[in-house]
Amino acid sequence: MHVDQWLALPPLAVYVVVGVVVGVESLGVPLPGEIVLVGAALLSSRPEMAISPVWVALAALVGAVVGDSIGYGLGHRYGRRLLDLLSRRFPRHFGPTHLALAERAFARWGMLTVVVGRFIAILRIFAGPLAGVLRMPYRRFLAANVLGGLLWTVGTVTAVYFLGIVAEQWLKRFSYVGLAVALVLGLVVGRVVRRRLVAALSDDGDPSPTGRPTIGEASAEGGS
Repeated sequence: MHVDQWLALPPLAVYVVVGVVVGVESLGVPLPGEIVLVGAALLSSRPEMAISPVWVALAALVGAVVGDSIGYGLGHRYGRRLLDLLSRRFPRHFGPTHLALAERAFARWGMLTVVVGRFIAILRIFAGPLAGVLRMPYRRFLAANVLGGLLWTVGTVTAVYFLGIVAEQWLKRFSYVGLAVALVLGLVVGRVVRRRLVAALSDDGDPSPTGRPTIGEASAEGGS
């Protein structure tokens, strides 16, 4: 959405958009949940918008927990068939490389993957369905899901909110420039952290951290 479209939305609509987009992304559909959350947090730093940063964070948290839980349920019920369907529908986001990366994360970090995955686009989309496919106990998944959601939503909204206020104070005559600068800085920091985490999961070309075929590879072999 463009800035002028955001500005035309009433506060309640902003909360709904944030919750729905983050929820659908968490379910396993590649949507720009992080960008929507950052955009809403920036708007909440502008007093004339009457948008509450608390409600923005709460809407994103509810969307994240509910979306991940639905994704977990679908993965638990349909297993590898769900991953096959997602790889056909969204090959750019659910290709073998992405799936192998997600599996490495689960193999190395276990339940912590759900927490850390909130800050990495690939894992944010994969975490729920893949945790279900791998039969992670739901209670453990839910605890990690809520913790990761809290850290991501509250941390992101708080950081962006105060960054927006600072940018507004320094660039009062160019408020939109301030918003743009704050948005770019937030995205750059997020990408740097994400790249470092992804690099930490690199395994010198070994597709599986255990030497066994990944879920995607096993599924392909089963279909051949």
